[in-house]
Amino acid sequence: MQAVIMAGGKGTRLRAITNDEIPKPMAPVAGKPILQWQIECLRDQGVTDVVLIVGHLGEKIQDFFGDGKAFGVDIRYIQETTPLGTAGALSLLPPLLKEDAFFLVFGDVLFDIDLGRMLTFHREKQARATLFVHPNAHPFDSDLVICDSTGRVQGFDSKHNVRTGWYHNCVNAGFYLLDKAVCEWVPEERRVDLEKELLAEMIARGEPVYAYRSSEYIKDVGTVERITAAEEELRSGYIAKRSLRNRQRAIFLDRDGTVNRKNGLVWKEEQFELEDGVVEAIREINRSGYLAILVTNQPVVARGLCSVEDVENIHKKLETLLGREGVYLDDIRFCPHHPDKGYPEENPAYKIPCHCRKPDIGMLEECAERYNIDLEKSWMVGDTTMDIQTGKNAGTRTALVLTGDAGKDGKYNAKPDLVCKDLGQAVKMILEG
Repeated sequence: MQAVIMAGGKGTRLRAITNDEIPKPMAPVAGKPILQWQIECLRDQGVTDVVLIVGHLGEKIQDFFGDGKAFGVDIRYIQETTPLGTAGALSLLPPLLKEDAFFLVFGDVLFDIDLGRMLTFHREKQARATLFVHPNAHPFDSDLVICDSTGRVQGFDSKHNVRTGWYHNCVNAGFYLLDKAVCEWVPEERRVDLEKELLAEMIARGEPVYAYRSSEYIKDVGTVERITAAEEELRSGYIAKRSLRNRQRAIFLDRDGTVNRKNGLVWKEEQFELEDGVVEAIREINRSGYLAILVTNQPVVARGLCSVEDVENIHKKLETLLGREGVYLDDIRFCPHHPDKGYPEENPAYKIPCHCRKPDIGMLEECAERYNIDLEKSWMVGDTTMDIQTGKNAGTRTALVLTGDAGKDGKYNAKPDLVCKDLGQAVKMILEG
């Protein structure tokens, strides 16, 4: 595989560090330029052919990296004589590309990603372009990616738009896999915006553009404050631990009665209210290195009370409310099925036995595969004996919270490892243990 790094940009927000004497990608993070962190991460996973697109003070980059051999890679350069935006320089790439696809990286992004997983996804989807997306702590001022249930990108929601409804916390991270053919669609010597023009036009004409969602570490470090935060995350080992090359730990959360108040069967967005202390509990999970993943049975679909789209809208509300407070869930999975028939308004398409409905463990197994989770080092937290039995079936440890049903559903004779008054206490005890 090859990688192309957009290494131009003046970095006006980093002037306190660069003093306008070095380009933005050369800003030091924990003693090394951002660009060196990127190249080393690519190299360590076998990506040793790198093209750097340079502009402002590009000679500083060439003087430092040379042909790349001192860093274990081969580097070639494209010099932008005039700024060509985030995609214009792609028209210059074809003579330098040896493979059918390449990673495209923005030069102010710090990351540690399992590239093989992203490449497998790209190939399985037969995508022309794959965007790395993730939930972040500030979706309200981020560009959002709108996808269908398969991950195919439908469009973009700019951070400059006025958002009046709920939305999924799905943020474009500035890391891509592109087919070589994409470069042929870029006009020569013209300023082009990657997202607003090139990708938007590809989507409009039906080209397969997909979003690859991951919990791994990837952040724009284009401000002094973000560099300071990233340095601490590097020193603590947090960044490397988040890579899906390493086994992950997760705290699986039930929904109704654990994360939100159990207002009967919750099937309308106005019924959805967060339990007290949930935001701070999830904030602590986000900081800890555990993944925060919601797994919930939603038989309201099978019973005909609402549609799958209605459940998705409730989850958009959840993600929006959490995002406003600077916290996020790494993933949300729900089962719409129910095996028992007999309700007059039921939806027969969902009145089926399945592997995903708790206490079966299909949702947890899917997440374990997707995020390389070690279930034995993970937790299941919920308000019912069904949640506790689910955790035991999956081999996780378990915590019962005394909100919602408080374990009084009586469906299973399952004893939890912890009994806690609410999610906040459960998370505190898990992290202290």
